[in-house]
Amino acid sequence: MTIKEQLEALLEPLLEDGNCFLVDIIIKPSKVSQKVSILIDSDEGITIQQCTSISRRLAKQLEELEVFADAYTLEVSSPGLDQPLLLLRQYQKNLGRSLKVTLKTGEVISGTLIEASEEIVKLQLPAPKKKTKTPIDPAELIRDIPFDDISKALIEISFK
Repeated sequence: MTIKEQLEALLEPLLEDGNCFLVDIIIKPSKVSQKVSILIDSDEGITIQQCTSISRRLAKQLEELEVFADAYTLEVSSPGLDQPLLLLRQYQKNLGRSLKVTLKTGEVISGTLIEASEEIVKLQLPAPKKKTKTPIDPAELIRDIPFDDISKALIEISFK
């Protein structure tokens, strides 16, 4: 069993308590110690208190089970706005928000997330800024993107 798998197994009961879900586990080795970053979230958003509680309980288990032989730093947090969406549950949580989606082809599409399923992500594209002579069919401004075609999706922050 890998360290990542051990961490997932230890986290499962801790996350269920607060209706949270695991987004990612990132383990970065360094010269002095390993940095273990656990990214968690919930459908309602995650609080600092929830992160702290999970961190303390996980750290206690890691010490008891001696999972890490060398020094390590444990960080439990929510994925920041600079982190890409990885899970369907994250897309569903962010319905109505603006996304910048990079496809595996390199094409970049920005729009409002209006639907997310296991197969597709549906974006409402912005109306063109230039007036056109012919009216635009609203259906033309909706783009279905197969989930498998997405390389990276980031929430776009608006300061309007």
